[in-house]
Amino acid sequence: MNTGNATNGYVIVTTTVDNAEAARKLAAEIVDAQLAACVQRMPIQSTYRWQGKVETAAEFLLQAKTRAGLAEALIAFIQSRHTYETPELVVTPILDGEATYLAWIDAETVSAAGEARDEVEA
Repeated sequence: MNTGNATNGYVIVTTTVDNAEAARKLAAEIVDAQLAACVQRMPIQSTYRWQGKVETAAEFLLQAKTRAGLAEALIAFIQSRHTYETPELVVTPILDGEATYLAWIDAETVSAAGEARDEVEA
């Protein structure tokens, strides 16, 4: 673990979509574009205020693990494909993580120059 480094350059970008197929498709597109190494999809029930009313809806929560330097590009990518008028887009820093897992995130996402990284650094 990188216990001495509280800001190690990794984040989780969270969004929600309205159905399982939209979640599957968006997750696959994000990983295929190498903007995140992994996207987890979970069914949830959301309660929220929208246009003056309290609403409840079944949604799918997506959590994308990526490098902090890709968060802005990932958010733009999600916004360009999202069907919600005001999609949830939240970036949460990963304060710590197992070194080989974080190296895997590096290896499976595009570099700052836009080039894919193919190997995990030792």
